[in-house]
Amino acid sequence: MARFTTSDGLSLHYTDAGHGQPVLCLAGLTRNSADFGFLTPHLSGCRMICMDYRGRGQSDHAPDFMSYNILREGQDAVELLDHLGIDRVTLIGTSRGGLIAMALGHTAHDRLAGVVLNDIGPEVTTEGIERIMDYVGREPALPDLDAAGGALAHVNARAFHGVPLARWRAQAEAMFFEKPGGGLGLRYDPKLRDALVGQAGAGEAPDLWQLFDALEGLPLAAIRGANSDLLSVDTFQKMQDRRPDMIAATVPDRGHVPFLDETQSLTAIRALLDQTR
Repeated sequence: MARFTTSDGLSLHYTDAGHGQPVLCLAGLTRNSADFGFLTPHLSGCRMICMDYRGRGQSDHAPDFMSYNILREGQDAVELLDHLGIDRVTLIGTSRGGLIAMALGHTAHDRLAGVVLNDIGPEVTTEGIERIMDYVGREPALPDLDAAGGALAHVNARAFHGVPLARWRAQAEAMFFEKPGGGLGLRYDPKLRDALVGQAGAGEAPDLWQLFDALEGLPLAAIRGANSDLLSVDTFQKMQDRRPDMIAATVPDRGHVPFLDETQSLTAIRALLDQTR
């Protein structure tokens, strides 16, 4: 099991597989390194590094849940690169991971070779945030992973048309675990919800367009699920207007977030990687 220790003493889990161009994958808010299991087999010419943020997956939970924030998680990512002896890396950031990538464009620009943003931008919809807050930190009232896979398939049927049940079952296993006494547990610290609530009440939110602009000079790609409820069509267009050189891809029959093994996703990612070799 690959682990490293952060500057504030947490042991964080990561995976490191393959050889070639280094790619660091940063998952969504409540997700973990398993989030990229559908993508990794398609990038055989790369060294794929996937990180469990603090409080997620197999990483330590933080004594101070307020350290579950984008800047600290970005610092952890840089410390992982230092641990691995990697000077520059291409980032693939899904949702929360994309926000971290934009923050790193400001704080660690020289460590980035390029960035892929998966269904995230400098503006997010109220609808998407409300949906996320509806489930963060709450264990699903389901008996087992089979039931969770079925529930994911049902809830996402409209936004993710045609996705087989087996994939939702695999997704459920990445998100939850079966507790010995029955029911499901979360593969992240439930106090993540407290962190989000506390940060929302801490004052005016930063201007994420400034962080997006900090990616200037770096090869950039952005992927949007055609049915996304978090990244709007309008914001996606503004991103393209702001960065005419950005590789932009819309994935049909996908909501928030694409799995990244879709043809449109892979085409965009490979085009970006061609620029960062």
